[in-house]
Amino acid sequence: MMRHLWLLATLGLVLVKWVHGFVGINETELSYIETYSYQGFKAVRNPLMVGLTLIPSAGAKGAVCLDGTLPGYHLHRGYGSGANSWLIQLEGGGWCNNIRTCVYRKKTRRGSSTYMEKQIPFTGILSEKAEENPDFFNWNRVKLRYCDGASFTGDGEDKAAQLQFRGQRIWLAAMEDLMAKGMRFANQALLSGCSAGGLASILHCDEFRGLLPRRTKVKCLSDAGLFLDAIDVSGGRTLRNMYSGVVHLQRVQNNLPRLCTNHLDPTSCFFPQNLIGNVQTPLFILNAAYDSWQIQSSIAPPSADPHGFWHDCRLNHAKCTSSQIQYLQGFRNQMLNAIKGFSMSRQNGLFINSCFAHCQTERQDTWFADDSPVIGNKAVAIAVGDWYFDRAGVKAVDCAYPCDKSCHNLVFK
Repeated sequence: MMRHLWLLATLGLVLVKWVHGFVGINETELSYIETYSYQGFKAVRNPLMVGLTLIPSAGAKGAVCLDGTLPGYHLHRGYGSGANSWLIQLEGGGWCNNIRTCVYRKKTRRGSSTYMEKQIPFTGILSEKAEENPDFFNWNRVKLRYCDGASFTGDGEDKAAQLQFRGQRIWLAAMEDLMAKGMRFANQALLSGCSAGGLASILHCDEFRGLLPRRTKVKCLSDAGLFLDAIDVSGGRTLRNMYSGVVHLQRVQNNLPRLCTNHLDPTSCFFPQNLIGNVQTPLFILNAAYDSWQIQSSIAPPSADPHGFWHDCRLNHAKCTSSQIQYLQGFRNQMLNAIKGFSMSRQNGLFINSCFAHCQTERQDTWFADDSPVIGNKAVAIAVGDWYFDRAGVKAVDCAYPCDKSCHNLVFK
């Protein structure tokens, strides 16, 4: 009986529903193991379901998930003008920064292919429909599953806890497998990713460029990956402390860009703001100025707010006091300062909208739909396409909250 009650309670916690035009999701689910790209937020008619492919050769290379199972990806082949174009989307889903959280994680789809969905919907930037994904619909589109907990960069193990930290090897094994399946002939390629995958797309951007022939047009896109080394509401550094755990536990140091680690500590070199200025490959940064995950887990997490002053504001921006909004405007300013140098490069692109959101490429309603978020009447998909194909330079930075009425803001239950 108690077991049934527990199951019901768990199901209730992860229930996703619409409330007054906003999106409601459970904060705990988002904060530590992010919900699967929020695919349920807006119904997509008959989404393309794509099967999971495990990488058989990965095991011999030690390229395994946290629990030792084989990693995998979902691939939908391109055709016509996109037959030799490749889009690689790196899955997100937080990090694990100590033995306890990694042991928990290896019993989920974020740490084991045993628990991964055998089929997933391809929507947004992965959609095969031109009306949903105007520039990349007929490309070879790949979703690389995330099962290491360190943005595909770790290389170590903990034998006592039976944990494998092999993110870097997973990345290399997946790329080798895809090269053998035709990616080596690509004339166009885009490395993308959302959240922890957005951070990974920055960390691996130049590496990806180096895998492909010089003639191949290669660019990278980071969606909701601009995690800031921000001070939390208690004056501490919640995210820096977490990243320090990730970097040291999973032995990430040797896989971080040398240009950064030559003058900064390894934890600092896991923060995008210290990396983006040295990325040689054209890079597009798509981010909400008031990133929901960062507000939840970095700026005002419960650990930094023991008296709950930020509780309502964290769940719903409409319940923030004027002083809390002012604090969040300071966070936005920090983000704009972090991209100043980056934005000066002609080859780079930007789309920083003043929304309370997180991950906007994989959700159809935020990527490209009738009521998608826009900056200057340009939706995310059009901005990314204009930049990738050199149709226009894109340096779109929204005016501060509350000026943007096109946002699909997240409200947490």
